[in-house]
Amino acid sequence: MWLASFYGVASVACFIAYAIDKSAAIAQRRRIAERTLLLMGLCCGWPGGLLAQRLLRHKTVKPSFQLAYWCSVAANVAGVWWLSTLY
Repeated sequence: MWLASFYGVASVACFIAYAIDKSAAIAQRRRIAERTLLLMGLCCGWPGGLLAQRLLRHKTVKPSFQLAYWCSVAANVAGVWWLSTLY
């Protein structure tokens, strides 16, 4: 149950970060670094990042970001799977 809670909190935080970045992009303000968005996704926030990409149409066109995003998702899932085999 703690893992689901952690994913939930991390996903909400990641979604909010994407929304702030989208707003900054529209207003031509300082943006959140892609590295930060990817790190938030890697730290269990990727479901929120995916939802934000779909709902806000943000960071969906840039191939280099999408490749890094899906690699971070795979790394997160693999890491969680590996940790679950230890217990």
